[in-house]
Amino acid sequence: MNGDWLLRGRDGRLTVYLPSGDAVLCRAERTPAGAWDAPRKVGGTQKLHPGLAVGQGTDRYAHLVAWRPTVPGQSGLVHSTHYRPLLAPLDWIPIGHPDKKGDRTGMPAVTVDAQGRAHVFVRNQAGGVSMLGQKEKGGWGPWRDLKGTDVHDELAAVTGESGLVELYAAAPGVVLHWRQEGPGHVPVLEEEIEVSAHPGTLRALATSAAHTTLFFTDDSGDLCAWRPGDKPVPLLACAGPGPVSAVRCDIEGHDCTVLAQRSASGRVAFAAYPTEQEPAGAWWTESGPQLPADAEISLALDEHDEVVAATRSPGTGRLLFTRRKDEPGLALQAWREV
Repeated sequence: MNGDWLLRGRDGRLTVYLPSGDAVLCRAERTPAGAWDAPRKVGGTQKLHPGLAVGQGTDRYAHLVAWRPTVPGQSGLVHSTHYRPLLAPLDWIPIGHPDKKGDRTGMPAVTVDAQGRAHVFVRNQAGGVSMLGQKEKGGWGPWRDLKGTDVHDELAAVTGESGLVELYAAAPGVVLHWRQEGPGHVPVLEEEIEVSAHPGTLRALATSAAHTTLFFTDDSGDLCAWRPGDKPVPLLACAGPGPVSAVRCDIEGHDCTVLAQRSASGRVAFAAYPTEQEPAGAWWTESGPQLPADAEISLALDEHDEVVAATRSPGTGRLLFTRRKDEPGLALQAWREV
């Protein structure tokens, strides 16, 4: 998975997207904070390769991107849009290959600009980054080569509060940042910093009107935060080996960033700190049962803008869920299976 797979729709209902074999399933709340419906297959009968990218715009529409097999030894990317949690997502639509044809080149990433247009990023065969964007009046533009060298497989795409699209990627010894200069523009490489980020640990979040923040794990095992134009800041030691999920929310009148990560003990670890104020410090608090090593975590805000969290385990198929209690701090309800 690449991106937040637990999302809130326009009607306040939560939806989860769950890769399952050669398909993607979705589940939604029947009513906000109510019971969940049964899993439904996304996009019809199209068979997919493992791996899914998810993005969401300010219109609350979800955009899904995955690889599908085409002819033996080759693959192509497909896209689906999900407008409302209780509606069926649209069928998968082929959107091509960054090198016109070939096999899978990397895990895609997707984000959505202020005009509701999806932007898909993926590593290409040359080891750089390619991008495909939706047109304002429908359809897709051409594939664009954004350059880069030896970039790692998983990219982190994000849309800032400005509505402009940004991309982060890691390569050996460096982290790179691309940004649009205006709506509809092709993102350009703006900054490259010398730092080692573990592959698969990048997660980006819009944190203010002027900035997005990239979270990643460095060689020392610290979870770092980086905003372009400044230096990376170690925030706290990683709770575990995987990526963090991150969300902004109001906690007792303060703009806070909440992080969640599967800890080394197998439980979910949470941390919170004032947004963009890393020197204030943060610490982990573990919650819930022990989870399998393949468990993934996603954070979102519910219909009351309170923190909710979900974990999924591809091996067991279990989906666990919790939300913030109505009391001070970041106290959570007991985890329950849905």
